[in-house]
Amino acid sequence: MNTPPTDPLALGAADISRIIEMAWEDRSSFDAIKAQFGLNESAVIALMRRQMLPSSFRMWRKRVAGRRSKHAALSGVKLPRHRAAHTRQ
Repeated sequence: MNTPPTDPLALGAADISRIIEMAWEDRSSFDAIKAQFGLNESAVIALMRRQMLPSSFRMWRKRVAGRRSKHAALSGVKLPRHRAAHTRQ
């Protein structure tokens, strides 16, 4: 079984795009990003800082700061969401 990369610099363009998409979604937690790509919250923040315009990054940080849904343990969701077959497990 392949393990997800932990180095954000080793990720391809498609993976980076998906991580950014998941980071913007309210329903995707940082834990889900870590499970799929091996990046913890601070690595996602660093990736977003590098990949986004400064104003977009500030808007994203303001949006997710303190958001319960971005942390699986705090969100209160009991059942995991369905994942499409083509996504990493």
